[in-house]
Amino acid sequence: MADYIVELLASFCAVVIVLTLHEFAHALVAYKCGDPTPKWEGRLSLNPLRHYDLWGLLCFTFVGFGWAKPVSVNAYNFRNYRAGLILTACAGVVANFILAFLVYPLYLVVAYYVPHIPFVTLLLRDFFYFVFAYSLSFFVFNLLPLYPLDGFRILDAADRRNGRVTRFLRSNGQYILFALIAESFLCKLLVRFGISQMAWFDILGWFMQFATELLGWPIKALWGLIPW
Repeated sequence: MADYIVELLASFCAVVIVLTLHEFAHALVAYKCGDPTPKWEGRLSLNPLRHYDLWGLLCFTFVGFGWAKPVSVNAYNFRNYRAGLILTACAGVVANFILAFLVYPLYLVVAYYVPHIPFVTLLLRDFFYFVFAYSLSFFVFNLLPLYPLDGFRILDAADRRNGRVTRFLRSNGQYILFALIAESFLCKLLVRFGISQMAWFDILGWFMQFATELLGWPIKALWGLIPW
């Protein structure tokens, strides 16, 4: 029971770090591109309370992927309109990947070298691993080309003609996203009740697992070159 509580605490702290850094990166890049809106709204901050979204946090906790409160920007303030949109949209996921890359060796240090101290060692090990895993998960989730995720914003900024696909995803992306999240949550819930076959129908879960493992492989391989 104590180990489970430590795991929950480590997981919650990791989610807060990952979400906060993601949104701060959006705010910082938008500000550097010429838009003062994030600063005016207090989003140019590493204070988690300025970024969290209750439903997104709960979704992350119970489903494994979620969202924070989006950073508001006024694209017409950007010195270069299209470049500002693309850079701002990419900032969050780039920050998450960098965080995953930097935190994985900390997890290895704790796992191999930190002496066992009841609760403390487990908390640190789980925290660093969850930051690594959640950063990659958030990276992949946010690159889905579904409104209002970053993947759609990148697609929207790059699509000069505002084509049929972009218009469809702008109008229906959030419904597709919520349907996938609901389906994933239902599958996980049924698995918990003993219907293990439902794991095969978790569309978003399968995609996230494959993508995060594929994305995490080069990070693990690179740091694995060091004889820990």
